Amino acid sequence: MPNTQNPNELILKGTTTIGVVCRDGVILASDTRVTMGFFVSSHKGKKVYKINDHIAMTISGVVSDAQRAVDILKANAQLYHLNTTRPMPINSAARLIANLLFSSRYAPLIAQVLIGGVDDTGPHIYSVDPFGSITQEKMVATGSGSPIAYGVLEDKYKQDATIKDMINIVVKAVESAMKRDAASGDSFDLSIIDKKGYRELNDKEKRNIAAAS
Repeated sequence: MPNTQNPNELILKGTTTIGVVCRDGVILASDTRVTMGFFVSSHKGKKVYKINDHIAMTISGVVSDAQRAVDILKANAQLYHLNTTRPMPINSAARLIANLLFSSRYAPLIAQVLIGGVDDTGPHIYSVDPFGSITQEKMVATGSGSPIAYGVLEDKYKQDATIKDMINIVVKAVESAMKRDAASGDSFDLSIIDKKGYRELNDKEKRNIAAAS
């Protein structure tokens, strides 16, 4: 994640995040390297965040801005559940963050996020850029490693595949980006969301999947 105040540079510098919609849920992944220009400021940056049991988001951009967006979405998801006794729909979560980023466009929050999860209408992933533009995607990658990740995803992604079918491909995509993009690297985080809820893979599970990819 770059330390920059120019929103137009977000796609070009730092980070690889990936989101994939599967038949039975979604997969979100990212590398863990955090950069400040050409300086690697952390090898273990967290870029995939649980919002609640059925929504998660990836972050890239200025760390403080992105974490602020995470905190706002977490609070509003809890309030939505308290007020309606229902979990927040995925499109509502994405629209809330899009509105937040759009409303601050003159003094922008430098954050690009993927919001994914499962609700009553099925699994969904939305991509939101720093100016609040929102798109619904079946598979998406962001950051400077995204062209490399897309090379794997475009070739291997199948829309009707299951999480089990796609998880090795997502790992291969993020690892390929880490090998070729200097601003992505060190290790990766991977989370899945299905009807059972949110789960983040542990180190042993990630090693086993990486070995099989």
